Amino acid sequence: MAELTTGDDGNAPLDGVQIDLISTERMEGLRTMEKIHLILDGVRDGNIVILERGLDPDEESKLIEVTMGEIQPDGDGFTGIEIETYPGGTRNESGLLGRVLGRGEQSKLTVIGPANRIETLHKDENLIRTLIRRR
Repeated sequence: MAELTTGDDGNAPLDGVQIDLISTERMEGLRTMEKIHLILDGVRDGNIVILERGLDPDEESKLIEVTMGEIQPDGDGFTGIEIETYPGGTRNESGLLGRVLGRGEQSKLTVIGPANRIETLHKDENLIRTLIRRR
């Protein structure tokens, strides 16, 4: 359970939200479905997953597709994900020509969490402000 972890002394449980920070190096060696399972396993456990470098557009689409297939509307099951990427929006020369010339790729941070626990309050080109609810 994400909220109950032990303290440094191994005794008293701590109350909080677990955040999984996943490095670019950890994700580089994984295939698309391995990345998706790594992310969704953490989110299903109630964790917030932060990717040092976001998914490419095809991987993000596949993540959303897989997530939609796993949503359980009964309220007790998996409710889906909330995903925000910084910087988001426009990418310079991100079309085919830009990719061929090696331009348009930006390093981006991606925050993914359970839809019933994470809410984006504000997002612009410099900031993502998110509210994370306890269970």
